[in-house]
Amino acid sequence: MSTRSAKQVLDAVVEAGRWAPSVHNTQPWTFALSGEEISLRADVGRKLAVSDAAGRELLISCGAALFTMRTAMRCEGYEPLVRVLPDPDRPALLATIKAGAQVEADEPTRLLGAEIERRRTHRAGFADVPVPDRLIESLVRAAMSEGAMLTPVRSADAVNVLAALTQAAQGVQMQDQRFNLEVIRWARPPGSARTDGVPAEGYPQEAAPTEPHFPQRHYSWRHGWGGAGEQSAAAIGVVAVLTTAGDSREEWIAAGQALQHALLHASAHGVSAAFHTQALEMDLLREFLRQELCAGEYPQMIMRFGVTFDAKEMPRRPVSDVVE
Repeated sequence: MSTRSAKQVLDAVVEAGRWAPSVHNTQPWTFALSGEEISLRADVGRKLAVSDAAGRELLISCGAALFTMRTAMRCEGYEPLVRVLPDPDRPALLATIKAGAQVEADEPTRLLGAEIERRRTHRAGFADVPVPDRLIESLVRAAMSEGAMLTPVRSADAVNVLAALTQAAQGVQMQDQRFNLEVIRWARPPGSARTDGVPAEGYPQEAAPTEPHFPQRHYSWRHGWGGAGEQSAAAIGVVAVLTTAGDSREEWIAAGQALQHALLHASAHGVSAAFHTQALEMDLLREFLRQELCAGEYPQMIMRFGVTFDAKEMPRRPVSDVVE
């Protein structure tokens, strides 16, 4: 059982929450401590106004932070008591969390907690190392336990469709200066001291092609930053789609929790994920995917799981920046 003070526990939970993944590493959250309760709030100034006008990706990012905090609290020896969207009059207040009864964290929870600071998003192809089917099945169960569905795409035709739609969306976005400027706003130059966004060493100038090709974001647009990357073709990994039955704000938060549960579990077994949300940022393509490939469920994330031996450090805003 925990022997730490309530303040030490809450500080540790907030520290963990800031390590969650977020679109373009925007880290669009703040935390407020009041007594023995933490409030998770959306930092709407970090919302992607062009590609995420509805705030769907922002809430998925914050949902990932919420699951991270829940995991950290269990690792600290307390059952988390969570309320999601507790106040309709305060839309930026996404959740509250406080410590409930003391519990002993089980081995799966400790395994997830150990990956909170180690997990990394990958932005290139993968090594030619297979991902075990049993691991993918466990990722599916992890997402399901949080109220979402993670579906590995086994059909080659369906993978080709997802790749083609990602290419199409990327091509359209590249013609729109607003999209390009929004992406490079979060691309960091070499040597930058900023603690958000994607650092130059975190993405390749030119990603190695996969077959079929899933394009990466053009963080290097017009400036040539980024790592050298691999020149030969890279493995595609296992393509998967995360969906929810509905498309409400609550379900976006649930999708983020499901995503982070799967990511931490994958990381514990040496597997990383690359994200491809371009097609989901265009309403017509997202609706096409929902009807034609997702059996009417709402696609919230397209990703690839694979093995990489090239983990990059990713900056995080200091606690003083995110705690109100």
